[in-house]
Amino acid sequence: MGGLSESSERREEREPLGGTRVMVVDDHPMWRDAVARDLAEAGFEVVATAGDGPQAVRRAKAAEPEVLVLDLNLPGLPGVQVCKELVAVMPGLRVLVLSASGEHADVLEAVKSGAAGYLLKSASTEELLDAVRRTAAGDAVFTPGLAGLVLGEYRRLAGEPAPAAAGEPAAPRLTERETEVLRLVAKGLSYKQIAERLVISHRTVQNHVQNTLGKLQLHNRVELVRYAIERGLDEGA
Repeated sequence: MGGLSESSERREEREPLGGTRVMVVDDHPMWRDAVARDLAEAGFEVVATAGDGPQAVRRAKAAEPEVLVLDLNLPGLPGVQVCKELVAVMPGLRVLVLSASGEHADVLEAVKSGAAGYLLKSASTEELLDAVRRTAAGDAVFTPGLAGLVLGEYRRLAGEPAPAAAGEPAAPRLTERETEVLRLVAKGLSYKQIAERLVISHRTVQNHVQNTLGKLQLHNRVELVRYAIERGLDEGA
């Protein structure tokens, strides 16, 4: 990875990371080790690494990372399948895809499998560290240019007719603040931006999002944004 080194002065300027537990999955040993080393030197706790899909699933379940930095092109089991399997059994896991591919189909497939973000391997070390930090904090992080693509896909999906469900219960009632946070999430704002906009703490924003996910029986931010767009909450002031 170009730029997998940086000055100690830059590292000292960062806020403490609180030992966020991170796992790195990539089939290229030199790349995997370099990313893991940079993360460790920046203050993250690298709890495991893996070089193929099945190994990634086994080790992630054992190590219980908070953030999984995941390549898509893996032997044994594709990265999107690894993501799907782990997100299904580890609800608190945040997956950041780190891939050489910027193909739209790969990005959308990763997001649909449950990835919280997508970063190209051409990113600098500082961009990677910031992406992992923001992913751990609950933000959806994308290489510039890809966020608009993902939001466009949400809109396309929202335009498709929802499958009919007999006797479907009424939508749960959200508080005024939960609805306000949901509207800003749908507009693509990060948790930090929402906190600043509403003059509340970052933790409070996270709590509102988690409460909303529970009430709506949704699993991740992807489903939450789709729900909001379906109801037109991304429009207006």
